[in-house]
Amino acid sequence: MTKIAGCTALITGGASGIGLLMGRMLLERGAARLIVWDASAANIEAAGAVLSPLGAVTFERMDVSDTDAVLAAAERLEAEGAAIDLLFNNAGIVVGKPFLDNQHADIDRTLAINTGALMHLTRALLPGMVARGGGHVVNIASAAALVSNPNMSVYAASKWAVTGWSDALRLEMERSSTGVRVTTVLPYYIHTGMFDGVRSRLIPILQPEDVARRILRAVERDAVFLHMPAIVRLLPLLRGLLPTRALDFVLNRIFGVASSMDAFKGRADTEEEAPDANSGRR
Repeated sequence: MTKIAGCTALITGGASGIGLLMGRMLLERGAARLIVWDASAANIEAAGAVLSPLGAVTFERMDVSDTDAVLAAAERLEAEGAAIDLLFNNAGIVVGKPFLDNQHADIDRTLAINTGALMHLTRALLPGMVARGGGHVVNIASAAALVSNPNMSVYAASKWAVTGWSDALRLEMERSSTGVRVTTVLPYYIHTGMFDGVRSRLIPILQPEDVARRILRAVERDAVFLHMPAIVRLLPLLRGLLPTRALDFVLNRIFGVASSMDAFKGRADTEEEAPDANSGRR
């Protein structure tokens, strides 16, 4: 069982949304130190007012798609003696439009933030965890990793990759008896602003506070996967049992998955490298 009290935690994209909520809950549960990375200076300033009164918090403005900057920051943490016990790979973006409307830069940035950054940061911090005989890596994937969804093809691809890598990493850590745990989180749409405009016909959009609470509970229980809501667990079974056209009918005609992103707006970024109107950050 992973203990939060007394731990040092790092959250990417931790100054807003579920990252901010998880940070608050970690401090409330006795985390000794919280390190927050976020690309937005405005979000960091606002998060400081919320988190700093709760405990020891360090903020750093970080674009996790900049691998050199990520690796340099990880080296600084090691040099400072900041042994990361809990790593929350939470930062993510979505470009919600048909694939042909994506620019090549959209593709590169989505894959860099949603997939590559998780691998590079984990690779940088993992040796320390293994040497200490323990640690926990939490990878925020998506239910989009389990179902094909129009208007989010690149996002879905990035999360499919995360899910496969994350569970392969878990198996490696277990096979080598490293003591390092890996949890893969696959949530449905979350009401954080990242998916503003999304319409869900039958499945309720998740509430951020509940999502953050359930993720920390999964960490404490060393859960392998966390599917939210529970019906997401059925997707691999349906994909295995139903012919493709039958699966399309169930997901798209009954649950409305194919049209869920039709009115997507996302959340505009206030930073210099603002994404366009059809994108959002977690």
